[in-house]
Amino acid sequence: MLRIMEKGLTFDDVLLVPDYSEVLPRDVSLRTQLTQKIALNIPLLSAAMDTVTESKMAIALAQQGGIGIIHKNLTPAEQARQVRKVKNFESGVLTDPITVTTECTLEEVRNIMRGRNISSVPVLSTDGKVAGIITTRDLRFQTDLNKNITEAMTNRDRLITIHEGATREEIIDRLRTHRLERLVVVNDRNELRGLITVKDLSHTDTHPNAVMDDEERLLCGAAVGAGDGTEERIEQLVDVGVDVIIVDTAHGHSKGVIDRVRWVKQHYPDLQIISGNIATAEAAKALMQAGTDGVKVGIGPGSICTTRIVAGIGFPQVSAIANVAAALKGTGIPVIADGGIRYSGDMAKALAAGANSIMVGSILAGTDESPGEIEFYQGRAYKSYRGMGSLGAMSAGSSDRYFQEGSSADKLVPEGIEGRVAYKGSAAPIIHQLMGGIRAGMGYVGCATIEEMNNKPRFVEITSAGMNESHVHDVTITKEAPNYSR
Repeated sequence: MLRIMEKGLTFDDVLLVPDYSEVLPRDVSLRTQLTQKIALNIPLLSAAMDTVTESKMAIALAQQGGIGIIHKNLTPAEQARQVRKVKNFESGVLTDPITVTTECTLEEVRNIMRGRNISSVPVLSTDGKVAGIITTRDLRFQTDLNKNITEAMTNRDRLITIHEGATREEIIDRLRTHRLERLVVVNDRNELRGLITVKDLSHTDTHPNAVMDDEERLLCGAAVGAGDGTEERIEQLVDVGVDVIIVDTAHGHSKGVIDRVRWVKQHYPDLQIISGNIATAEAAKALMQAGTDGVKVGIGPGSICTTRIVAGIGFPQVSAIANVAAALKGTGIPVIADGGIRYSGDMAKALAAGANSIMVGSILAGTDESPGEIEFYQGRAYKSYRGMGSLGAMSAGSSDRYFQEGSSADKLVPEGIEGRVAYKGSAAPIIHQLMGGIRAGMGYVGCATIEEMNNKPRFVEITSAGMNESHVHDVTITKEAPNYSR
């Protein structure tokens, strides 16, 4: 006898039923919980994939109000460096700027500036006090680069500084009064506490919806595994200020993941942790008991994932989201829907099924912010996109995600493919269209918040004919819409 649990439904199997509404799309709130302690201004994460999220994508997501998850196909040091780039990008105050000492030569500081792509460096004395600052302008007409840095820098007695704890208004007033592009932040003991640049402040003004930590740094997450070497990776990520880690595996309802969640909570009780991927209520309860702060749902729905075909394993995504959300109802543990999203309408359905936020990969792959170079094929521009279960990604470091670490390349059993997606330009307009679609959906069902969206809307199951009717039909598209293609 077959042990069939239930009928499973995915995005194309259902539609949301319109309801009486007094809610306009422009008035809805997209603010949501990523974990029990971290809130986002939009319910969007970029996938922890090596063709989707490194620092550029994470910066773009955080500026828009979401969060990027740096993939783990990097050394622990490089992954931490990617997180640091995000944390230092738009804080208004760079809390850990590159510094040099008064013993450096002009050539040494020039090489540092070029290597780090920075235009100014605070100079510290041998006892760690602020001695001055040197900029590219100071170096511009220097002919003898063997000279000591003190012969070209702005000395402390001429350096305009600001005390730590100053308000934004005080900072802007100081910059304007003295016509400065940067300010060194010091404490009462003349110790360096940061560097403020006009560029960072203007970035903050340009992105009012950005999500930041208590120190006004962009939020950033990172993926880790459950196997050997994870302790070192987590330690380095914590040192650079990562906001959340995801124990990212293909099967989150496993002893290794549960033990890793417990270990993280024991050693880093204040660190927010998301675990996954899962698809059942039992898995959600097990991870909740282990101490997770959020769960990620999705076994095999991704466009580049072959787990359901290779292993015969999976669960249709809408039903999986609903089952996990029901199991965690009232616990305060948020649900992240990961995979299977093709349109903004799918995102609205995921939220209505119980998800608090949504992780996307293919939609953001191919943008300027995704890793990799633009390739041309038959006159069209593309960027590469591959599953973390593909041979290439597994060989590069993600084999442990599929519990195949230690296997030689010719022994790996892939659960994903490598491909390419059309080049799409900047991620910002894509995110705008996605959020606009969610807003529209919330307006149709009369929901003003994500919390209402989790509980109020009703679904109707449709046939394949109903889905064909839902798509554009009986017409030739002559001008593509920015939010629809087929």
